[in-house]
Amino acid sequence: MLTLTENAQAAVRGLTTEAGLLESGGVRIALTEDQTQLEMSLVAEPLPSDHAVGEDDARVFVSEETSPVLSGHTLDAAQTPEGIGFSLQAQGPDA
Repeated sequence: MLTLTENAQAAVRGLTTEAGLLESGGVRIALTEDQTQLEMSLVAEPLPSDHAVGEDDARVFVSEETSPVLSGHTLDAAQTPEGIGFSLQAQGPDA
């Protein structure tokens, strides 16, 4: 399952608050239509098949078909010159 660092949780919390999303909203991660890349978007609510990750005020929704791809990864966030940047890192075997 995908896990979130504290930085990622803070970034998601900030993005959803800035966007004015209600408690049901969050960031959604899904594969692009051609299934070659991941895309993130702000959504008002998850799709029924999405998997929710994170805490109540920092919710990340992972599409059902994307969940196996992100299994065993950690989502992190950091400030970049262009704004908040997210990255994925594989978890070690002990994670």
